[in-house]
Amino acid sequence: MTPRVGVLRNNFYGAWIIARREIRDQLRDWRILTPIILLTLFFPLLMNFTAGQAVDFVARYGADIVGERLIPFLLMVVGFFPISISLVIALESFAGERERLSLEPLLATPLTDSQLYLGKIIASVIPPLGAAFLGITVYLLGLVVSIGWKPDASLLAQILTLTAAQAFVMVNGAVVISTQTTSVRAANLLASFIIVPMAELIIGESLIMFWGIYSALWWIVVALIMISIVLSRMGLRLFNREELLGKEIDVIDLKRLMRHFRSSFVGNATSIPGWFKDVFSTSLPRLKWSILITTGILVLGYIIGLSFADRYVLPPEFLKLDAVGQGLETRMREFGLLTERGLVWILWNNVRALILSALLGGFTLGVLGQILLMAPYGITGYLTGNVILAGSDPLRFLTALILPHAVFELPAAIIAGAAILQLGLAALSIPKGMSLSEGFISALAQLSRVMLGIVLPLLIAAAIVEVYVTPRIALLLLG
Repeated sequence: MTPRVGVLRNNFYGAWIIARREIRDQLRDWRILTPIILLTLFFPLLMNFTAGQAVDFVARYGADIVGERLIPFLLMVVGFFPISISLVIALESFAGERERLSLEPLLATPLTDSQLYLGKIIASVIPPLGAAFLGITVYLLGLVVSIGWKPDASLLAQILTLTAAQAFVMVNGAVVISTQTTSVRAANLLASFIIVPMAELIIGESLIMFWGIYSALWWIVVALIMISIVLSRMGLRLFNREELLGKEIDVIDLKRLMRHFRSSFVGNATSIPGWFKDVFSTSLPRLKWSILITTGILVLGYIIGLSFADRYVLPPEFLKLDAVGQGLETRMREFGLLTERGLVWILWNNVRALILSALLGGFTLGVLGQILLMAPYGITGYLTGNVILAGSDPLRFLTALILPHAVFELPAAIIAGAAILQLGLAALSIPKGMSLSEGFISALAQLSRVMLGIVLPLLIAAAIVEVYVTPRIALLLLG
């Protein structure tokens, strides 16, 4: 046995000690057993009756396909309801131990933080997931007996994998919440951040299943597995025995957070020129990997837009560059170009787009922020592809309308996207000794430094060029 395998085995053994204790306690608690039994036995029978009635009803009107698509959806619902119990169990994993005054003896054990944390996750997943699989089995047996319906092996594998992936995402999210709260009541209130997204996911899955696009379910499974891994890493990173024992009540200390933001924002600077120098020498180098990722994403967006040009072709007469040049100056002035009004409008739109990207990226691990930044470059790629299909020169098109201000706008988008990505991933890489709120405030301060010190000057330069320089180049090349 290699040393690495031995370490993994010891970690799992320690985690299983905690999980076994938790599962044994759950099986003694009638408040947990009763809903699990009801959802495992009664609910599948109810869904079986519903499926039979629905198939008979739609058959009267020749809409058999509706019944065929409804049965797999009910199969997914039968598996989802028992795993919803896992949310309740996971929310009590640490907050409940605190209220029962059993947290200190638990944390005093010689087990490592990862063993304690993983043991709680395993204990929160196994009983509800076992109940979900048992409920699916009962439902399938009922369908075979009542209407003779049998699922395809691939569909059944999708439903089982999807159910397990959803259970792990809900449990990981709930355990993270439980470690950051001091009471079960507070944990239950914060559970809406898990319940609402999962409910939206179920709605999306139902639409996919009714349309019969079952292959898309595998992509959802992959996404859920990635989210589960991210939440596990976040939970292990945030898990702190001393903080769990020392925190008595959840208090928002705004003054302390503002001081932390100010110190992170100012850094080591003692003057405004020194602050700008510190932004370039300290904050910008921290974004090197995020800059590479954002650059690749924007290039990918351009390529995706270029590929869509073949599928959705615009009328060629709209993209003949010589025809575009006719009356171009008049249309530019109507749009606000070559005027101060256009300068303010373009700058505000760019700043507003980055603010929206930062807001969305901060709560989605940076994903939605990157997608919003991809959109303009996807549109540019799409138009470039259509210009090529129309028989015009793409370099002339880009030079006349895009490249002059893109010299400033593209670096601004890349640096801003990198900073937004860092903000979204702040919870996954919090420095040791910092709380979740302090880590997020530090990342927000770094985002603000980069935005004000680098991105905003680039956007101002881009807006000036887009309003006063790009139109004149366009008139020169197209007019």
